[in-house]
Order: sequence, then structure tokens, then C-alpha cells
Amino acid sequence: MRTIYLDYNSSTPVAGSVRDAMQPFLGDFFADPSSSHWLGRASQEAVEDSRASVAKLLGCHPTEMVFTSGGTESINLALLGSASQIASQLPSNAPKHLIISAFEHSAVTQCAEHLQQQGWGLTVIGCDKNGVIAVDDIENALRPATRLVSVMHSNHQVGTIQPVAQIAELCRSRDIVVHTDASQSIGKIRTLVEELNVDLLSFSGHKMYAPKGIGGLYVRAGVPLQPIMFGEGNESGLRPGSRNVPHIVGLGHAARLIDTALQDGADRMVELRDRFLARLEFELNQSVVVHARQAERLPNTLSIELPNMKSEQLLRHLPEICLGPVIDRDIEPSAPSRNPTLRALGLLAEAGQRTIRVSVGWQTTEEDVDRAAEMIASTVEVLRV
Repeated sequence: MRTIYLDYNSSTPVAGSVRDAMQPFLGDFFADPSSSHWLGRASQEAVEDSRASVAKLLGCHPTEMVFTSGGTESINLALLGSASQIASQLPSNAPKHLIISAFEHSAVTQCAEHLQQQGWGLTVIGCDKNGVIAVDDIENALRPATRLVSVMHSNHQVGTIQPVAQIAELCRSRDIVVHTDASQSIGKIRTLVEELNVDLLSFSGHKMYAPKGIGGLYVRAGVPLQPIMFGEGNESGLRPGSRNVPHIVGLGHAARLIDTALQDGADRMVELRDRFLARLEFELNQSVVVHARQAERLPNTLSIELPNMKSEQLLRHLPEICLGPVIDRDIEPSAPSRNPTLRALGLLAEAGQRTIRVSVGWQTTEEDVDRAAEMIASTVEVLRV
């Protein structure tokens, strides 16, 4: 039986035309773009064409676009690089404070914890029952020493979209650097840096139909960063090492695809997501709990609790369906959820153990969501505990 892939928030397949665009740079056009001969210049031109395409998608100038190895490096460069720059401009004993949300990617969380060990104060902001941060909570957490704020644009687990633009507006008059992790947003919803008003924005190629091992960081003009790795300087001196030309080309081509198909793709993903939920509830003959149902969410993302059974058990019996990760395995059901997003929603591990995440994408079909809903519902009925 054909595998049904409904885990696009974890990773997307590389689009066929993206693979085709990369192929020449895996073969004949292999040269280092820093080289002065014609093969090197050809690679350099391809890198800059891709930079322009990604910048167009984000609505920024190409000089504000830095290529990285992925979202994790981008986040590290944004947070640690800006923190180092900020610290270098202050007296050594000056207080420094940063704010993050309670459901950030582990790259953000661990960078914040590292900075805390370096003497930074850290405040973690929770959310409401629909998974949305209140701008007032950010404002109440601000201190005279607050220098850095990082809030993800959209959540990978439940799909909630955060008020990043309002948070950035609040911080701008206070000269606070604002970073957002937009890895889940690009390719699904409109993501323009001028609308978000952020200083730094991270993203990952493999979430947007480009290969793994490539990503980027938007750095607003005039926002200084210090490099966090050292060697031969590339990417405006922020990233050492030879550039990954084939993957950069792939990322640029993926950006062009998204730029031409974003709204149609989003509308179709909403239809597929909602079709899956309606079909599942019909087959089960009951409503299911949808996390953050009342919030503005990504068009492709659905996080639901299964009725009276554990998701781990379900997935073990349905290996042909690829769904989101099993949550809260092997912990006491009455304990808080181990998942940062579900814990921020106030849910216990019992809810996490019953949760599945469905995330559709460009290649998802109506047949896929119908078959998946039917198979999940029939398995729930058989395995109901």
C-alpha cells in the first residue's frame, strides 16, 4: 500500500524542479564561487541569483540575506551573534535581559539557556489556551536591560500564528533586537519582513521543498552581528567555509516556486486539512478535540486528540501513514506534557499521549486525506481502550 505522508511540518520532499535546478551544480559547475576563473564566476552568479530570489520572497534587499546550513545554525547566528554584539557595546557588568516564548524550537531555547549561563537574565512568556502570546505579557516582561526578544512566527505543533509584528513594534522604540523563527511559515503563509518589522528572521530549506542542509537568516540593514564560527569569511563575513552552491541553488528555486504559488497552495491546504477533520469526525461519529482551534493557524496544520486511545498505539498499527511525532511516551499521564507547545497550552501528558499532528503539503491529495481519516477511524474503533 502506498505510503500516505502527512508530516510536512517535520520535513518536505525536495520538489522535482528544485532537484533539476541543482543538478548542473553537482556536476559540471562544481567550482568554488570564491574562485576568480569562469567556473567560479558561474557558481558565484548562481549564488547571487538565488540570494535575489529568496530576498524577493521575504521582501528584503539581497544584501540582507545570509545563507546558512539550516534553521538551527540561523537561529544560533541570530541569537548568539546579536548577543555578542550587544555585550561588546556595554560595560562588562551591565545587566542584559532577553525574552522568548514558552514553545520555541529547542535551538532558541538552548541558545537562551546558554546566554543565561553567560549572565543574561531570561524571561519565558506563556500563551493563552489557544496557543497565542499576549502582546501585553511581552510589554509587562520588558525591563530597562531587555536587549533581545525571540518569538516564533508560527508553531510547528498546533500551527498558531503569533503577533510578531505587534511585538516588534513594541520593541522598536526601545532599541530591542527582535528575532523570529519563521521556519514553519515560509511556503505556507505570506512572510514579509517589512510587515513583521523584525530585525532577524530564521528559516530552513527542508521545510519549503528545498534540500536539508541549507537555510537562511534575514539581517535587517544596520543590525550588527558578530560571527559565531571563524575561518575564511563568506556571507558578509558572518559565515566561514565554502558555500554549498547546489543547495543554495535549490533554495533559490524553491523560493521562486513559492512566490508564484503561495496563495493557491495555502487555499488548497486549508481545504485538505478541513476535509481530513470532517471525514475523521464523520467516520468516528463524534467530534474530536482540536488544539488551538479558535486561533489563527497555519493552513496545513491540525493537532488533535484521539478519543480514548494513545497515538503511539495507533501509529504502530498504521505504519503506512506518516504523522507527527509521538508525544509524552513513557511518562506519568498526570504530569505536565513534555512537549513545550502542549505544556504551554496547559495540557497534561495524558492529552499529549493521545495527540496526533496532521500536516499536509503540496503533494497531498484528497484521496490521501480521505484514506488516512478512514484508516485512523477504523483503527481507533478496533483499538479503543
